[in-house]
Amino acid sequence: MARVAFATSSPPLISSVRTLRRHFSVFAAANPEMSRPSHHSSLEVIGGGSDRFLPALKDSLAKPYNAFPLIGFNRHVETIYAAFFRSVPFVRLRRECLRTKDNGSVALDWVAGEDRHFPPDSPILILLPGLTGGSQDSYVRHMLLRAQSKKWRCVVFNSRGCGDSPVTTPQFYSASFLGDIGEVIDHVVDKFPKANLYAAGWSLGGNILVNYLGQESHNCPLTAAVSLCNPFDLVIADEDFHKGFNNVYDKALSKSLRRIFSKHSLLFEDIGGEFNIPLAANAETVRDFDDGLTRVSFGFKSVDEYYSKSSSSKAIKHVRIPLLCIQAANDPIAPERGIPRDDIKSNPNCVLIVTPRGGHLGWVAGEEAPNGAPWTDQVVMEFLQHVENRETINGERSFEDVHDQIQV
Repeated sequence: MARVAFATSSPPLISSVRTLRRHFSVFAAANPEMSRPSHHSSLEVIGGGSDRFLPALKDSLAKPYNAFPLIGFNRHVETIYAAFFRSVPFVRLRRECLRTKDNGSVALDWVAGEDRHFPPDSPILILLPGLTGGSQDSYVRHMLLRAQSKKWRCVVFNSRGCGDSPVTTPQFYSASFLGDIGEVIDHVVDKFPKANLYAAGWSLGGNILVNYLGQESHNCPLTAAVSLCNPFDLVIADEDFHKGFNNVYDKALSKSLRRIFSKHSLLFEDIGGEFNIPLAANAETVRDFDDGLTRVSFGFKSVDEYYSKSSSSKAIKHVRIPLLCIQAANDPIAPERGIPRDDIKSNPNCVLIVTPRGGHLGWVAGEEAPNGAPWTDQVVMEFLQHVENRETINGERSFEDVHDQIQV
């Protein structure tokens, strides 16, 4: 058998190939689209921050998104299956009740035992569940375990009345009320001043989180954030909520809102003003509840004004920290047409991943499907760990103010 001989001088063919490679490298450097890491064609991946953040996700995004057979073929089946049949991991939690400046209360559920095992500078992940959701939800529990396995300290922010959080004033929360999240983040910063702080929010929790990022902009104490199945445009989401099978979700969520309200109804006795307490107490739709209670509590003249001014699609352009947004193209509750694609493309801090399927809070795909963690969990932690690694290596917020640098 002939052997390959290695000589000190390169054969003409090899030299030519090397020359071509050098030319291609120069060309690719001058054309970012050529050098950008590839992702599977089943996924839509866009955003002004793609070049900076996609290398960290290349392993996950190189694979096709394969929805689990018989479940992922239909958005409603996937949504309902994930809600009722996804496993709920056991996680021992330690509750901390935080009294807010307006005398309200929220509940923070920390993973128990972390203080004994994690150093004070371990990164911290705050989780914001969806409407009426809390630390009891399966998707929240799976993310808790995933973050903990990576040595991240984790805490669930249960909004007023959610997750059995106490309600001490005649006010719940809304899609645009940012007082509570601001106080929670400030509290965690004071508690662990040496740690980098991150946040991830689902559905309405994602909308609140993105609104917060936009409001705080340059002053945001978070290092990075993730938004999942965010409705973004609440006007569009409300339009679709009353169509066809979506009425099932509307009735289910309004029932959850009524249940929370009934536990604290005495706080609203004789409240007066524009409140329509009977409408909220007997709400058949989320819109009814928002009309009778939410929009009045937060000073909106109508439900439509509340939805319009509370939509986080308007906040994307002001985000100044790394933000990963993950959406499902067939989400029945967070319509794809509400995604602010143009603003995400123009913001160098943002990346958007749209999966072809996933339903709402579903994403029954990946190695742990059908009953394990959502497909998104691995992607979320890869993104956050990438940012944390950069922070640890550089010793400073290396991703900060990129928007301004590019604008100049």
